[in-house]
Amino acid sequence: MFELLDHRSADVAAQIHALFQRSYAVEARLIGATDFPPLRRTAQQIRSSPGAYLGARQGLDLVAVVEYAIEGSHLDIENLAVDPCYFRQGWGTRLLQALLERVEWRTATVETAAGNLPAVALYEKTGFSVSRRWRTAEGIEKVGLSRGSA
Repeated sequence: MFELLDHRSADVAAQIHALFQRSYAVEARLIGATDFPPLRRTAQQIRSSPGAYLGARQGLDLVAVVEYAIEGSHLDIENLAVDPCYFRQGWGTRLLQALLERVEWRTATVETAAGNLPAVALYEKTGFSVSRRWRTAEGIEKVGLSRGSA
């Protein structure tokens, strides 16, 4: 069900990109953003990303992806997206829990749009708490969430 994805493969990067595009288009509408940076990301940028990707599949369908990086004992969750066809079915929660169980970490952080209440709720129910707020150059209000202790 969960697998490390070889994002350097053109085919896999294209699958991740397509899922990100579908998911982030919904988030952009949800928060009222007309210029949403995640939607500008290309499949080539995914292929060259230094991060790692854990994916969830149902059959052959890639239904959720989390991009992350680990530096020392710190886990940085860079992107977590669920295909809109699979929203509200627990895929985000299960994928996040799988990541937290698979990698060694003491502290973890993630960022999301403050107006993306489903994402904020997902992180909070898995033990994260809001640690900061700011506004991006595009005018998007963001929250940073963290979990663990140094």
